[in-house]
Amino acid sequence: MFMTVESVERAMVVGRKRRRLCWLLIALLWDCCTAQISYSISEEMDKGTVVGNLAKDLNVNVRDLQMRDLNVVSSYSKEYFKANFRTGELYVAERIDRDELCPKAIKCTINIEAILRNPMGLHRIEVVVDDLNDNAPRFVEESHSINVSEISPTGEHFLLPLALDSDTAGNSVKTYKLSQNEYFSLEVQGGGEHGVSAELVLIKALDREKQATVKLTLSAIDGGKPPKTGTLEINVNVLDVNDNTPSFSQALYKARVKENALPGSLVIQLSATDLDEGDNGKLLFAFVKRAHFDPADVFLIDAETGEITVKGLLDYETQAAYDIHVQATDKSPSPRRANAKLLVEVLDVNDNAPEIVVTSLMNPVKEDAEIGSVVALVTVTDEDGGKNGNTQSKITGAAPFKLKSNYKNYYSLVVDGLIDREECSMYNVTIVATDEGSPQLSSSSVITIQVSDVNDNAPHFPEPIQNIYVKENSPVGVSINRIIAVDSDINYNARVTYALLGDANGIPITSVMNIHSENGDLVSLQSFDYEKLKTFQFKVQATDSGVPPLSSNVTVNVFVLDENDNSPTILPPYSEHSSVNSESIPYSAEAGYFVAKIRAVDADSGYNALLSYHLSEPKGNNNLFRIGTSTGEIRTKRRMSDNDLKSHPLVVLVCDHGEASLSATVSIDVVVLESTADIHTPFRHVPIKEETFSDLHLYLLIAIVAVSLIFLLSLIILIAVRCHKKTDGTFGSSDTLKSDVVVFPTPFPPVDAELISINGGDTFTRTQTLPNTEKPKAPNSDWRYSASLRAGGVMQSSVHMEESSVMQGAQGVLVQNWPTASSAADAEGGEVSPPMGAGVDSNSWHFRYGPGGPGAPPQHLKPGEVPPEAFIIPGSPAIISIRQNQGGEDDKSDFITFGKKEEAKKKKKKKKDKKDKKDKGKDDDE
Repeated sequence: MFMTVESVERAMVVGRKRRRLCWLLIALLWDCCTAQISYSISEEMDKGTVVGNLAKDLNVNVRDLQMRDLNVVSSYSKEYFKANFRTGELYVAERIDRDELCPKAIKCTINIEAILRNPMGLHRIEVVVDDLNDNAPRFVEESHSINVSEISPTGEHFLLPLALDSDTAGNSVKTYKLSQNEYFSLEVQGGGEHGVSAELVLIKALDREKQATVKLTLSAIDGGKPPKTGTLEINVNVLDVNDNTPSFSQALYKARVKENALPGSLVIQLSATDLDEGDNGKLLFAFVKRAHFDPADVFLIDAETGEITVKGLLDYETQAAYDIHVQATDKSPSPRRANAKLLVEVLDVNDNAPEIVVTSLMNPVKEDAEIGSVVALVTVTDEDGGKNGNTQSKITGAAPFKLKSNYKNYYSLVVDGLIDREECSMYNVTIVATDEGSPQLSSSSVITIQVSDVNDNAPHFPEPIQNIYVKENSPVGVSINRIIAVDSDINYNARVTYALLGDANGIPITSVMNIHSENGDLVSLQSFDYEKLKTFQFKVQATDSGVPPLSSNVTVNVFVLDENDNSPTILPPYSEHSSVNSESIPYSAEAGYFVAKIRAVDADSGYNALLSYHLSEPKGNNNLFRIGTSTGEIRTKRRMSDNDLKSHPLVVLVCDHGEASLSATVSIDVVVLESTADIHTPFRHVPIKEETFSDLHLYLLIAIVAVSLIFLLSLIILIAVRCHKKTDGTFGSSDTLKSDVVVFPTPFPPVDAELISINGGDTFTRTQTLPNTEKPKAPNSDWRYSASLRAGGVMQSSVHMEESSVMQGAQGVLVQNWPTASSAADAEGGEVSPPMGAGVDSNSWHFRYGPGGPGAPPQHLKPGEVPPEAFIIPGSPAIISIRQNQGGEDDKSDFITFGKKEEAKKKKKKKKDKKDKKDKGKDDDE
């Protein structure tokens, strides 16, 4: 026998229905031994929206769901939810319209069952559907007519139609508004859980002869966000006569009726009167139908007596209260009516939930409370009897507490874990009590437990080391920073006090700084000088007020920021402010001729000590000189001309780069001489400032005496050796050039040594002088020395910079690595290099003989050539000349000459050469 496709489909549908009935039957059998899971979603959610995780809430492994044949069933015609076996999630399978599913219901729920096999388990799931504001208020009628007598007194009320809103609770109709008019105002009543109503109030007497109809617009507004509105056109028809209006004995009637009341049971008796006589005074009572609700479907009203009775079945779970409007109308041809409101409350029957009572609550609980400490006593009661009165209680959620059963329904709430107030200062413990009735009823109570603090946390600083920057010369007593420590405790245990520890460079920190014990403000007790104190360190201790007190320390580094409070200082030999400084140059000086070098230092640091040099010349100088902005070297810009003056007063301005810039000036009078022979060496005495004797002076004095003794001993030994060699005839050979000259430092205090002291204060390294940025000049065979150089100043010629030239002291010992100023000798010249920026009094000099710059090979002399080399002994006007005769013997007269003696020899030699030339010319003529 063959079956058609339709018969097969019908059979499958019947099979599915049977299976569903089986599952429902199983659900009923397991109903009393399962717990209920509750979820909440909004209506109109998209398909596939996850409602909850069944695997997690049922405490079942996800991999076991499919093996245990998880099935979700319900009694609804639509399958609203499905379960995902892979993830264990319950998701939306059908669109849910709350207004269609649960019309008028305060709470809309969908009850489904989750069934598992092997072993069998049934779990009830309640899904609460929350309402969305997806419906605007609307009126049943498009327009509404009201008949109003023209003699109606002001203040008379006229009931208006009720707007419908499929939404509930907060999204339902909340208020009404009336269009502007001169006759009526709007009075809105209610606003609670039973909705709102609106009435027209006559505020101005009507006159039918003037206006027979008044058109109004009524707007209903719901409570959504944003709110939605609906409108109704109202036509007010003005009637004549009948000047008395019926009146109810109460504006609001209240009545209660049990939900199991039988039909015909009396609910309430209404009472109304009319002062008119005859038909105008006879009243008829009636319900007012509003929106979709017609009170006549549930209750009956006697039109003559006003008696209201039960008509149909009442259900508290469906509707707990009824908001009914009643009307009393007289029998006049132009009837007048009165309105009243009746609130009927339906009483629940036999559905008492358990009641939880908490007594002897010990609150707050210390955070160091031991496990097992009693917090509260809990009593659970149920007014129902028998099985419906038996209860089971438990704590839901994660909390370090548990219920300990004492006797039947009496429990103790005790500590069941560690409590830390800093992690959680308050616990809301939810106790749920469920009875054993069918269906089960439950109730919950939330106990708020405060946790009291214990001093178990020391103050904490954000960083273990804090840096503070303070400007020098800042005013005393001003707060420079705030040190803050945080204590995780509260109240007195978190009250932190601050104290200073340690010292600042040997001085007690309390004499330098002060700290506010409560707020941690650091206040300076003295003004700081960057040149004396650049940084210091101390500690701040933060202590709480707990018992016992806890404390912690933080290291504070204070960095003093430099301010531009020191002007540049001109260094010798141009440091005298009252005297006139003079330099001489020959008339034949070429462009770039070295005149003088101004040196200065600044006691500040950074940009405040970065110096630049500027030259100011009178207008008559014709812009003859220039100065290196970073080196301070004064040179000629061009050759001399006959129009140039013979004396050129110059003013050199030395400025730092601070804000605001400070400066110093020095005046130099440059005299132009006809020849270099007229240039005399002016010896300038460097004034020595009176200073207090200190340890540094003592060390310098000892060093000077020691060096002087070594100098004298070395000089004696050198003379003895030379005399011995002269006697033995082995002083030198023609193949060896003796160019090693031992030069010892002057026994006098150096004017510009490695450390420069200003006013007996701080010392500054020479690196604070700006480096020379000029390009190296080509070698020149003409050695030129300025007057200041011959006077013991800086030896200069056509000077160029040598990077990292080695300054040497004793043999094999590296003294210093400095840029050097080397004389631009020709290919047969030599070179002497003091440290860059140092004077001739420098303690370290480097001598080299040979052509070119550093690294060039030694000069190989031809037979009979004697390359002159002259060096200056620091601190002395003596000039050392190194020469070699052809025979390898040294000429003592050429070895060392002093001052003008060397120049006189040169002049004599020139005169002799001129005389020889003249004699030779005469011989030629003869």
